[in-house]
Amino acid sequence: MINTGHKHAAQASRCFPSFFVMVSLFPVSVRSGDIIEPLLKKQWFVRCDEMAKKAVQERWVWGRSDDEARQRAAVKYGVKPEDVTLTRDPDVLDTWFSSGLFPFAMLGWPKQVPHSLLQNTSLPPTSSTSIPNSILETGSDLIFFWVARMVMLGTELTGQLPFRQRLQEKVKEGNLDPREQLVAMEAQRRDFPKGIPQCGTDALRFALCSHRTQGEDISLSVSQVLSCRNFCNKMWQTLRFTLGVLGDNTTPVTTLEETAPLSSMDQWICSRLYSTVVQCEEAFEAYELHTVTSALYSFWVHSLCDVYMEYMKPVLLQQDDSGRSRQVASSVLYHCVSVSLALLSPFMPFITEELWQRLQPFRPGPCCPEQQPVFTAAHWNFPETERDFLLVQEVIRVARSLRAQCGMTKEKPAMWAVCSPSQAQVLLQFGSAVWTLSRISNLHLYCPHGADEPPLHTLLLLLHLKEASSAWWITPSGINVDKQILQLSRRRDKLVPKLEKILCRVRSPDYLTKAPAHVREQIDSKMSALQQELKTVEDQLRVLQETQN
Repeated sequence: MINTGHKHAAQASRCFPSFFVMVSLFPVSVRSGDIIEPLLKKQWFVRCDEMAKKAVQERWVWGRSDDEARQRAAVKYGVKPEDVTLTRDPDVLDTWFSSGLFPFAMLGWPKQVPHSLLQNTSLPPTSSTSIPNSILETGSDLIFFWVARMVMLGTELTGQLPFRQRLQEKVKEGNLDPREQLVAMEAQRRDFPKGIPQCGTDALRFALCSHRTQGEDISLSVSQVLSCRNFCNKMWQTLRFTLGVLGDNTTPVTTLEETAPLSSMDQWICSRLYSTVVQCEEAFEAYELHTVTSALYSFWVHSLCDVYMEYMKPVLLQQDDSGRSRQVASSVLYHCVSVSLALLSPFMPFITEELWQRLQPFRPGPCCPEQQPVFTAAHWNFPETERDFLLVQEVIRVARSLRAQCGMTKEKPAMWAVCSPSQAQVLLQFGSAVWTLSRISNLHLYCPHGADEPPLHTLLLLLHLKEASSAWWITPSGINVDKQILQLSRRRDKLVPKLEKILCRVRSPDYLTKAPAHVREQIDSKMSALQQELKTVEDQLRVLQETQN
């Protein structure tokens, strides 16, 4: 710190070429300007051990019941038990003390509860039934007041820890600022003028468990809760479809161990269920509930409903000699639904129990995952089938995209595919699924060195796959070529200015020096996507114009 007068004198004599301001971190007294330094002072304490011991010995007795306290008082003071008058201290079993007894007193401690009465049947019969808990979730402000008392009293009175693990979540302190509350209320009125719709307990629980808590708070989205409510509706529709497949026959379905998938699609959905169960078990052990909810939602909606159930509909109409394929598909569908309900029950206890009861006539059993047998369906694991189906899904995506571009809603055109021999083998293996899910009449495969060559004079649309250099065409039966040319021309007119704008930016002299590496990577990726899409549109236009001529 330099005095102002000295500063000007130093500047005048040019002893110091420059000056800069230093910010002092020392606390300074406002009145005197002196630096405030902490000073240790003597403290005094009162030793209460002897006083507490004397008070307990002379005035107090304790017991877990009135009879025990009366017997202790009679022995201590040398009187008969019936001559002792007890007065319960109203402050002994307060919140802090009773919370310490709760983990083992809730089941009748000091008595031992029969193991058969506990819902947590995962405990071995030889374990202690006074403390069936395994984990405690609490806030940081309760570690001493509750958690420490639970541990101390549990080890002292039962000889065991009341729980093996503890999850700590920091409790939010204080409330929102009144201005923030007004902003939130105004946003709520704007987004939901008629109020927040009722979604139900299960949807709210599932939405809350779907968040990945990385900080103190989570940003709860009402739209996500509504999505979970729609998921509940999807579960109802799935069960209604399952009951329709099973029919009125209440004969128990085959067990999971006895069910062996026949078709490639049966193997795929069984393998998807096996992978989902393994992923959920690992996430449960790591307490990553958002991973469990994401895996279950993805399997139920995208795998079971969107793919397998749509594939099953024409299969159920087929009348083969033995009906073996229909029977196996029905059993596979039942086990996919029942196992998924058991995994969803911790998050959605009400709807899963309701749906589970409707499946009871076909195979009775509990819905609680703790009472479920261990999922040991290793014969349902087909990793190669899952990998092969990725190509099938890409074919289905391309076919649906071509149908949308051509404006086809009811027509079922034939489709050609140029692929390698290994890809052709996979597509032939899942041929019925490709026809059903793509809504095409037939799938023609063309290998470059094969004999079956597609009719080039009838090809209409061309689209390249991202990962397999294959091209896909749809024959032009019943398609308005002029309308398709007009739509593709408009699309090309929109793509060209976007691509030119990015190219102008990339070609600027200071692009490499000013743009960060991650920004350049994003721009290059976007430019590549636009160039690929523009090339696809131009190829389609060229084929259409040749077809028109």
